[in-house]
Amino acid sequence: MASRYYVNSNAQANGDHEVHKTGCNYMPEAKNSEFLGMFDSCAPAVREARKLYKQSNGCFYCSRACHTS
Repeated sequence: MASRYYVNSNAQANGDHEVHKTGCNYMPEAKNSEFLGMFDSCAPAVREARKLYKQSNGCFYCSRACHTS
C-alpha cells in the first residue's frame, strides 16, 4: 500500500534533507515539508527527493531501509 512521502526542506547539520512518510513522529513542520508523492517504499521517494536536494536520505525512524549514516 502506498504512503505519502515528504522531504524536509531544511537540511540536517550534516547537509542531509530527510525523507519522511506520513505518521512519522519526526516529520518536519508543514512549512518545512515538500510533498514528494505516493510510493510503495522509501527508495523511490528518496530518488524523487534527490531531484530537489542532491543530498537526501531516509529518516532513521520511518524510512530506515533508505537511511545511511
